[in-house]
Amino acid sequence: MHNAAMKTRYISHLLLSLALSAPAFGFDLQGHRGTRGLAPENTLPAFEKAMRIGVDTLELDVGLSADNVLVISHDPYLNPLIVRDAKGEWLSGGKGPLIRSLTYAQIQTYELGRIKPGTPYATQFATQEAVDGTRMPTLAALFERVKALGSTVRFNIETKVDPTQANDTASPEEMTQALVKLVRDAGMAGRVTIQSFDWRTLKLAQAIAPEIPTAYLSFQNANNDTISSGVWTAGYKSADYPDLPAMVKAAGGAIWSPNGGAVSEDLVKKAHALGLKVLPWTINNPPEMDKLIGWGVDGIISDYPDRLRTVLAERKMPLPAPLRAQ
Repeated sequence: MHNAAMKTRYISHLLLSLALSAPAFGFDLQGHRGTRGLAPENTLPAFEKAMRIGVDTLELDVGLSADNVLVISHDPYLNPLIVRDAKGEWLSGGKGPLIRSLTYAQIQTYELGRIKPGTPYATQFATQEAVDGTRMPTLAALFERVKALGSTVRFNIETKVDPTQANDTASPEEMTQALVKLVRDAGMAGRVTIQSFDWRTLKLAQAIAPEIPTAYLSFQNANNDTISSGVWTAGYKSADYPDLPAMVKAAGGAIWSPNGGAVSEDLVKKAHALGLKVLPWTINNPPEMDKLIGWGVDGIISDYPDRLRTVLAERKMPLPAPLRAQ
């Protein structure tokens, strides 16, 4: 009887969290790293710009500092392509110091308000407007800013944990526990999805916070494969399943988030037949956006939410309201 009651409460919490995290109009328009194509990635200016453009969800990444502060960063290290030191000099080499090796105070001595000029990365995001003086934000600071602005935007938060580089970051347990605690303390559990390529963090999140939805990331192209060996996917292997949606479902997923080049109309249909939502990343080309929408995807993660809004408007689909100027 006790187990049955616990199961009922679990299902009730899960259904409530899914309802709270669902896009207002059914389609989830997500700004990747805020809006990487238009403002410095994973910074407060980028998140605010995305909200003023009008998005359903802010997509972002988190890591843990040496003093266990959750900071917003895609890379587990300070990236020389976007980071300058206290003297304004670009970091040298392929990688800067690991975030896990630096205290939050040390991280704040670095600036990341623009892309290093003359690099392929700068060419790729030539429309990004620099905001000099920008520092790496904490997740708590983002929550506080969103509350201060009165926005109802949601958050899709990726845990940056790499099972092949275990010493570069906090452990899956440390990362997941810190994230869940902060989300709950901020009263944001109903507005957050936790996503990861490292499915261990998703399984942990489901165990300790069933009210927070999880999204299963996958990456398949000529140079990347996160689904075959089981290393990234908590032991699940693609060869053991008829397709990737079936594997995500078996792992306990409700949302599958594949790279755009690895999704097909047939896989979208199979995912939907299993009750999964499909949110591809990172889609920046309007014709590809339009194709995926035609296939029935449930949302798109894009560096250019303004482009995605244009495609949705052309299809006469409802749009999330832009944040009004304060």
